[in-house]
Amino acid sequence: MPKSSPSRTLVIVESPAKAKTIEKYLGQGYAVESSVGHIRDLPRSAADIPDKYKGQAWARLGLDVEHDFQPLYVVSPEKKQKVAQLRQLAAQADEIILATDDDREGESIAWHLYQELRPKVPVKRMVFHEITKEAIQAAIASPRQIDRNLVEAQEARRAVDRLYGYEVSPVLWRKVAPKLSAGRVQSVATRMLVERERERMRFVSATWWDVLVTAEKGGQTFPARLTEVQGERLAIGKDFDPLTGQLRAGAGVRLLGAAEAQEIAEGLQGQPLRVVSAEEKPFTSRPPAPFITSTLQQEGSRKLRMSAQTTMRTAQKLYEGGYITYMRTDSTNLSGEAVNAARTQVTQMYGAEYLSPQPRVYAKKSKNAQEAHEAIRPAGSTFRTPEQLRGELTGDEWRLYDLIWKRTIACQMADARGRSLRVRLAGQTTKGTAVGLNASGRTIEFPGFLRAYVEGSDDPAAALEDRDTPLPPLKEGDTVQASEVKAESHDTQPPARYTEASLVQALEGAGIGRPSTYASILHTIQERGYAIKKGPALVPSWTAFATSALLEHHFGTLVDYDFTAKMEEDLDEIAGGRESRVPYLRRFYLGEEGQGMALKPLVERQMGEIDARGIATIAVPKLDGSGIEVRVGRYGPYMQRGEAKANLPEDLTPDELTLELAEDLFSRPQGDTVLGHDPETGHPVVARARRYGPYVTLGDENPPLHSASLFPGEKLDELTLERALQLLTLPRLVGVSGGEEVWAHNGKFGPYLKRGNDSRSLDRHDQLFSVTLPEAEAVFLQPKFRGRGVAAAPLATYEYEGRAPILLKSGRFGPYLTDGEKNATLRKGEDMHTLSPERALDILEERGKEPKKKPAKTGTRKAGTRTASSKTVSKAAPKKAATKKTTTKKAAAKPKAPAKAALTWAELKPFVGVLSEQERALVTATREQGRKVEEVAPELGLDVKKAKGMALQASKKLNQAARQG
Repeated sequence: MPKSSPSRTLVIVESPAKAKTIEKYLGQGYAVESSVGHIRDLPRSAADIPDKYKGQAWARLGLDVEHDFQPLYVVSPEKKQKVAQLRQLAAQADEIILATDDDREGESIAWHLYQELRPKVPVKRMVFHEITKEAIQAAIASPRQIDRNLVEAQEARRAVDRLYGYEVSPVLWRKVAPKLSAGRVQSVATRMLVERERERMRFVSATWWDVLVTAEKGGQTFPARLTEVQGERLAIGKDFDPLTGQLRAGAGVRLLGAAEAQEIAEGLQGQPLRVVSAEEKPFTSRPPAPFITSTLQQEGSRKLRMSAQTTMRTAQKLYEGGYITYMRTDSTNLSGEAVNAARTQVTQMYGAEYLSPQPRVYAKKSKNAQEAHEAIRPAGSTFRTPEQLRGELTGDEWRLYDLIWKRTIACQMADARGRSLRVRLAGQTTKGTAVGLNASGRTIEFPGFLRAYVEGSDDPAAALEDRDTPLPPLKEGDTVQASEVKAESHDTQPPARYTEASLVQALEGAGIGRPSTYASILHTIQERGYAIKKGPALVPSWTAFATSALLEHHFGTLVDYDFTAKMEEDLDEIAGGRESRVPYLRRFYLGEEGQGMALKPLVERQMGEIDARGIATIAVPKLDGSGIEVRVGRYGPYMQRGEAKANLPEDLTPDELTLELAEDLFSRPQGDTVLGHDPETGHPVVARARRYGPYVTLGDENPPLHSASLFPGEKLDELTLERALQLLTLPRLVGVSGGEEVWAHNGKFGPYLKRGNDSRSLDRHDQLFSVTLPEAEAVFLQPKFRGRGVAAAPLATYEYEGRAPILLKSGRFGPYLTDGEKNATLRKGEDMHTLSPERALDILEERGKEPKKKPAKTGTRKAGTRTASSKTVSKAAPKKAATKKTTTKKAAAKPKAPAKAALTWAELKPFVGVLSEQERALVTATREQGRKVEEVAPELGLDVKKAKGMALQASKKLNQAARQG
């Protein structure tokens, strides 16, 4: 009998990195391949809808709402080749194992693979929470079937998000501005940001004074602060009303002014102070629980200055490399082997006295734990220390592993113990004014877990020193001396803006969102223009105000915190098999059975009731009574008073708009100002202010005869006719070099020289008027910035510990960041002059891309050889000067270069910063939302012909930017 061929098992995972790691642990007979994420989804645009469904009314949604919300799944164009490859491998296999992540999304990917591949061999589901040899072999030995409840839950979640977004987003396009989006969690997160900013806008600051005394006892000094004067408690921040800046009614406190505080300070200098009471208490501090997804993102932000997206991307790499357990979890539970590993390492590294007496077990605090995963911890039954991995891990990966390792070890360490001392002092000034002061200190007697980990601190040793603030031994009746005394003023502070870390904490505390969604939500609200980062803070835009106002007033339930949390609970019920997808979607979308949201009827009912102008008008408390209104227009925010309008600067945050600043903005030139007339032509010279910057024109026609932008730092209200005429001389002919004209230009990204198709940047704008031909020729002898030779010096360099420095450089499409491996162009609103190292790191990690590599040249031949194509060129050469038409025909005879593959919207989207606001709105609507140019053009105030031309030009810009990285 012939020998049967050995059996072959195909294992499919999501990512190539995960496949590579797993393959190491499986023996012969296994082939591991990745699907590279989801292989199919609901249609992203009209172009994705199969022809047979295009006439169906429901096809736009991708859900047949009349037939049990049957989803229409399509394989995206970029995944068709991958699916074909997987089908071929599946046909050669004797068994298929789907080894996607053990959560709703992973279960959904496995189910879609099964549905799309339609294998004729047995299919099993394999799950694991860490990628180690032991875990993979145990998972292979204990497969299961696809969990339909988890698939149903993920399908329901996807359907709810699609229905919400596709029904509510068009309302925002029509009533607020194009390209906006609404989302189940995204809109609630935006509302949180807006509500916090409203509090800051209503806030009225107040000032109070107190006195800081440096007291001395036996050569040891300690701080004490004035709290009472003549038996009356002094006012502090909490005693003021944040809406008025006045003391709260019935506060019963004394408000100290500057003069009185200074007088008390002078009178206390050198005076004795008596200890009225000294209360000492022991304290105990317990270690925090091991990381779950949200706390990892929070500490990654606080300790490592990583964005949520960067933290999750780095954690994904660590998981796929077999260094940590699964990183999307809301369980604080540790397995028995993990507890043993941590406790063993504590004893070995810190000693038995630092080990907690009993293994610690942490209960889950947040609502609705998703699946029964472990906490995030180092992988394996024994933990590798960060020092052992210094050679394998670098940069962010090492830093994040170090953080996870420390937190895991600390959770099994002993409590920190110490004593706190609170002292009340009394005395008199030289003028007999009775005063009372408070002082407090604490001494850490045993650091326990603080030796390994301190929340919010990078250096546990330094943090221990900061936490240890001892007072000298004091008891009732002792006397201390006021050695140094100074009066201090304090201002009440508005509520702090959310950071990424604190917003995740707030969402989790409210039961909104799940571990897998937080990073994407934070990215989306920034990508959509609802928030920008100012340092670590998330600042809502004026557009976010208008959007939130519309949703609150007309779709209040959709952005209600309790309702959104209840939706999460309902989806968890589906995952647990206690609720069914179809009845839930009917209630949510159609309002059947007299229950639920009834989204579709609500949208239909509210659309006609929305006052677009009213929604776009934003209340600014500091402008009350001034007659000034702030509005969000199609092209950005502006102020209006009567017929007068003034644009709001893009870098102005909502809480910074005061009446004084508003008046200043109105006083600046807004429209067109005739400065005088050009003495040579007699045409008027007009100064104009537009949203994208001030400029001058020759002539008042549209378009003008000539125009020129002002230089950076120049203001329209200071512009003279003489200066305007000088600007209008640009571009300036410098001279002729090598038979070609050399021109000096003021470009979008700075001053430069142009000679034929060659160009070079100038260092300063004023060189445009002074550069001579010899100087220009010397500049052209220098290597081009993006060409060969020595690159231009960076505009700034940001140094980091544990990773390569990031350079800020000037590029063709504006300033960009690079670390040698990834590049990221700065977007509008990101000022390179105020860019911090933390923000630079965030930008590069969030949207950095590898620069496009030039394809290797082919067809290289030795000198002296001739090819058919070279003959063709030679023959065509003499006719080159005859006519353009002839040259074109001959050029067409050359062998065609391989056509460049069309770039997908996902590849183009990161470069939309090179487009104007109108171009971005048009491209987003047509490319991302699948709408027709004819439909979008009226919303942008364009005629269809002009819109089509703009769309073509924008597409060229995007492709050029994307291909050049």
